Amino acid sequence: MLDFNVPGGKLNRGMAVLDVLKAIKGTEHVTKEEAFKANALGWCIEWLQAFFLVSDDIMDNSVTRRGQPCWYRMPEVGTVAINDGIILESCMYRILKNHFRSTPYYVELLDLFHETTHQTAHGQLLDLTTAPPGTTDLSKFTVNNYMRIVTFKTAYYSFYLPVACGMLISGITDAHAFQAAKDILLIMGQYFQIQDDYLDCFGDPDVIGKIGTDIQDNKCGWLVVQALQKASSSQQQIIKDNYGRGNLEAVQRVKKLYYALELEPLFKQYEADSHDKLLKMIHQQEVLPPAVFTMLLNKIYKRTK
Repeated sequence: MLDFNVPGGKLNRGMAVLDVLKAIKGTEHVTKEEAFKANALGWCIEWLQAFFLVSDDIMDNSVTRRGQPCWYRMPEVGTVAINDGIILESCMYRILKNHFRSTPYYVELLDLFHETTHQTAHGQLLDLTTAPPGTTDLSKFTVNNYMRIVTFKTAYYSFYLPVACGMLISGITDAHAFQAAKDILLIMGQYFQIQDDYLDCFGDPDVIGKIGTDIQDNKCGWLVVQALQKASSSQQQIIKDNYGRGNLEAVQRVKKLYYALELEPLFKQYEADSHDKLLKMIHQQEVLPPAVFTMLLNKIYKRTK
């Protein structure tokens, strides 16, 4: 079960912990013990993500994940996957206990992982209740609701968690430093998820490795939120009549409207503005080396998958 669910992704979240530690201390000053601890925390993040994904697939009734059937759809698994998710989460805390119990920042690590799980679960709840399966209520597809979903569901665990782990290993205890990091990383996480929403519609399936399904899955995504803001009454009716429908014709009508509303250039402008805003924030703060943030930003800026 562990081999099926934990490896297999890009591992960017997990590998970021060591990258952050090196950016703070300098590569030549990172000891083998510190590197081991950074990688152990990286695997904790990957274990946590596996727990999230196994649970998310059940709630979304998903079919595939990372090019293979979802765990709960495997023969003889089914609803046992619910308990497997709990085991995945418990393994993460076992790793923390085995390797960090004697460190001065053990309690801070426990609090960080508990708080991140709390935030992500609330983001998942917002996602599920904003667009419940089988119903389409576009009145809930607002900018405010969307930004709350992506902040809590994605930004905390994908960006703030690995950086905060690297900061703790490096010995940083200043609360202002963690807040400065969070202010930047939550915006970076929002940008990352908006990229995902854009690529779901406008990305090349051969490059991103999947065919986007946000329209037929009735997702509260950045594109539909922007479309509802820009659309005329007749265009809004097109969205209402076709969004969340499973047939290809309905999907194509929505995509055609996205092109008519010029959402692709709107995203390009948002991407450029977000990049400039993040760089400004990164260089204005003085508590952490800019490389802590720029190495993450460089990996995602103008990504195509």
